[in-house]
Amino acid sequence: MTKEMTVIGEEAYRAARELLEVAGPEKGDIFVVGCSTSEVAGAGIGTFSSPELAEAVFGGIYQATQEAGVWLAAQCCEHLNRAIVLEKEAAVRYGCEIVNVVPQPKAGGSFAAAAYKAFEHPAVVEHIKAHLGMDIGDTLIGMHLRDVAVPVRLRIREIGDARLVCARTRPKFIGGSRAIYEDEGNRPSSS
Repeated sequence: MTKEMTVIGEEAYRAARELLEVAGPEKGDIFVVGCSTSEVAGAGIGTFSSPELAEAVFGGIYQATQEAGVWLAAQCCEHLNRAIVLEKEAAVRYGCEIVNVVPQPKAGGSFAAAAYKAFEHPAVVEHIKAHLGMDIGDTLIGMHLRDVAVPVRLRIREIGDARLVCARTRPKFIGGSRAIYEDEGNRPSSS
């Protein structure tokens, strides 16, 4: 590994905090994260699953989401069809159908397994529509974001050796040139 676990955990925390500050989610929104610990460690995706590294990355992000009052959702790897681990309360609140599987480092991924272990009442679902997200190591979280995803560039561009790509979402603009839309501050404005 190229960096100490504590440094990587701190990078994850700082990146999550910055994304939360830029995106400005509401309390109770969903923040989805896909993470390849193999990529974080500088190896090819799926070749170096590390539960210890996953716990460091998860811990940093989880702390930031708890401080912000948003739900953390952990994306599983392709072996579980990129299912999502989140707190059961969030799954119920958002009307998600819970499925029966327990992520493992080699079947679900170390990050999802760390989330399952850390959550108070973990649940696994197949689909969500998250409000914002973080992709650590090219894990392809797009299928779990709301329809209009907007890229967010952070000062931190890597966690460990893994590329970091982030997004927030916004409501769709409908109605054409005569429509009136709410701006970022939720006040009506004409187009």
